[in-house]
Amino acid sequence: MLPFAIVTITTALALYTIGVWTEWFGKRLKGWHLAFFLGGLLFDIIGTESMRQIAGGFQPSLHGFTGLAALLLMLVHAIWATVTLVRNREQALANFHQFSIIVWLIWLIPYMLGAFLNVGVVQL
Repeated sequence: MLPFAIVTITTALALYTIGVWTEWFGKRLKGWHLAFFLGGLLFDIIGTESMRQIAGGFQPSLHGFTGLAALLLMLVHAIWATVTLVRNREQALANFHQFSIIVWLIWLIPYMLGAFLNVGVVQL
């Protein structure tokens, strides 16, 4: 089950990264960026649930709390992107990438913690 969880979480990273960085370089939120955000969120939920099952439930730790916070932030990000696209206000579409990059950077914290914890580099 661990390989499945690692693949799904890494797929989440790939999808989310593509969405965020293509939006960053394009400087305008588009519908297909939202599709990548949602794909990243979906794969992160699947991978996180797999990890939760492997661990025997939620483990109160730095990794657990940052992971939960990142998931919630990704959800807020996707909802806000949806609202921004529906409203179709040019200024908001052009500035949305600033929020996206912050969410992505925060999301990297539990991803990297998980990678380090998995190989036994650190014990938090």
